[in-house]
Amino acid sequence: MNSSKHPLEKIINAPLIRKVIAIAAFIPMFSHASIADENFIQCKANLAERADNAGFSSYITQTVIGNITPLKRVIALDKKQPEFTQTFEQYIKARVTEYHVRVGKEKLKSHQALFDRLEEQYGIPRQYLVSFWGLETVFGKHKGKMSVLNALATLACDQRRSEFFTVELLNLFTLIENEQVSVEQLQGSWAGAMGHMQFMPSAFLKYAVDGDNDGKVDIWQSEVDALTTAAHYLNNIGWQSKERWGREVKLPDNFAFEQVAFDQYYSLEYFKKLGVQQTNSQALPDYDIQAELYLPSGYQGPAFLLYPNFNVIMKWNLSKSYALSVGILANKLVGAKGIEFIAKAESQAKPYSVAEMKNLQTQLNTLGFDTGEPDGIWGPKSRKAIRLFQLQHQLIADGYPNQALFLAVNSVIKVNKTQVTDNNQET
Repeated sequence: MNSSKHPLEKIINAPLIRKVIAIAAFIPMFSHASIADENFIQCKANLAERADNAGFSSYITQTVIGNITPLKRVIALDKKQPEFTQTFEQYIKARVTEYHVRVGKEKLKSHQALFDRLEEQYGIPRQYLVSFWGLETVFGKHKGKMSVLNALATLACDQRRSEFFTVELLNLFTLIENEQVSVEQLQGSWAGAMGHMQFMPSAFLKYAVDGDNDGKVDIWQSEVDALTTAAHYLNNIGWQSKERWGREVKLPDNFAFEQVAFDQYYSLEYFKKLGVQQTNSQALPDYDIQAELYLPSGYQGPAFLLYPNFNVIMKWNLSKSYALSVGILANKLVGAKGIEFIAKAESQAKPYSVAEMKNLQTQLNTLGFDTGEPDGIWGPKSRKAIRLFQLQHQLIADGYPNQALFLAVNSVIKVNKTQVTDNNQET
């Protein structure tokens, strides 16, 4: 894949890169010293000290940080992310809409020359760039109106992901200090993402490209800059130009779930031997690629084989539902039907709440199935713990928190309590 600079493109300048390196070198030394503090004034003082130690000017440490104010709504939104509160079907239907498909196809036509150049330069198929664009901001309609400075500072002062957002805030300070952006234009999402494609400051710093060659990178107003930066970013984080993101598949009725651990990769040949087929009931292709089986709604919903490019999409947004949305919308933009399972029938899987998931995680931990710190999120550790419990108790081992699992876990917990009570009475 050719990643050399196009003559019309200008990557971020050298002084800015030096500041990025300086911050990167600085982070490990201070990563243990979180700036998070419930007292926002104290948190700002911690942030100012951290910025001063990183070599920022008094304009940043005094003026910019001095004007930062907390946004309570940001914390509320952080706790109600749709990936954690919607079923997979609800999530997809709200994002891969007929509007997204129709306007996305129009963008493919109106920007044809640009996409021709970006595909040649970076090897990123145009439908993926348009898919990201549609999902992030509905093609620029909703770029966000929150103060990025205030949003990032609010999240940096919160304990949950303080270090991550502190680093993003330091990167934003670098953009300001190097005059790549002005404080006045810093509007974006509640999580600090900016512009047409919703780049975090770290991505802007490392991958920003002046695609329209006007001497600056403007990801808010210039669609060319935003799309070129997106292509450059995807190219650099590992996109394989000749491969797709994955595919929807059909599992046989007697699928051997015990033969597949989730969040692990196997060859397509291995899945063929287990009876996995394409949605049209044809055999999987004879292609040498590793794939991961993912069941977003358990065995009662659609099934997907995810290829390495899927993990590249997740570097943009660490959510499998989001990454599937990108892939599915990209497919529809070039004529595919979408998710065939959902088109034929609704998933029979019942939705669960964050509180129910958190309680389940606590129960599984008690029973010796490690889910990590209970957080209400159905992540890799929880999938593994659920699958191990299901295997031990002769349930369909799909790793999904379905009603049969909830009932079985409650039953085992109840039996264990009864046994403990009986043993205490005997002694």
